[in-house]
Amino acid sequence: MNNIAEVNIKKVALIGFGAMARTVVRILPELGDEAPEVVGILELPECAAEARAHIGDRIPVVERLEDLLALDPELIAETAGQGAVHQHGEAVLKAGRNLLIISIGSLADQDLFDRLKSAAREGGAQVLLPAGALGGVDALAAGRLGGLTAVRQTIAKPPKSWKNTPAEDIVDLDALGEATVFFTGSARDAATLYPKNANVAATVALAGLGFDASQVILIADPAATGPIHRIEAEGTFGTFSIEIRGVALPDNPKSSALAALSIARSLANTSATVAI
Repeated sequence: MNNIAEVNIKKVALIGFGAMARTVVRILPELGDEAPEVVGILELPECAAEARAHIGDRIPVVERLEDLLALDPELIAETAGQGAVHQHGEAVLKAGRNLLIISIGSLADQDLFDRLKSAAREGGAQVLLPAGALGGVDALAAGRLGGLTAVRQTIAKPPKSWKNTPAEDIVDLDALGEATVFFTGSARDAATLYPKNANVAATVALAGLGFDASQVILIADPAATGPIHRIEAEGTFGTFSIEIRGVALPDNPKSSALAALSIARSLANTSATVAI
């Protein structure tokens, strides 16, 4: 969970070319010669033309995973949502490519999680999970080694960020006058019910007490200007509480800008002389 992979990876590829992927493609070249090169992008056929128009001739945009693998990336980063992990994850790992997953909520599906681990062993590859929009993931994972006793995560976002989710059936998102809790439950349920909003619930679960023992609270807050993530943990190591008040990506109000930067940082670490 510290996002430091096998060093000297020079070529990476992306699945998806949405707001997060565009941020990664912009930032990596700015990091200098040690940063890996993005050698290809996999997009859906109906979205490929738009991606090519945006990226030009700099990076090939392909529509089949076989064509992406033919570009010989050593690591492939998924930035396209949980469906992409289901569709391509096993094949990427069996082909011996490391797989970085930003849609970590997909791993709430225990069957998929088990199949990905099996595929990684078969291909001699590794599944990498960036911290995404969160801070304190390293402390949480370290605390788990000594014994965690409780982990609680609170995710608050502006009401518009919860549009087109089950939250609309629970509260009137257009009429909220104050912060309103609309979900309290396990990380597994949060990641499953809110796949585009609560991927970070899965990150905390995997770093800490697991999907079923981690408590998650989801809030629609009209006063919030962006995503707010709070993690509280207790264990034999002591206690800690960390809060991140993030900014949403301009092109995607459901995603944190910090999550995109986390992907870029994780990819940069794979080839950096000094990785942190």
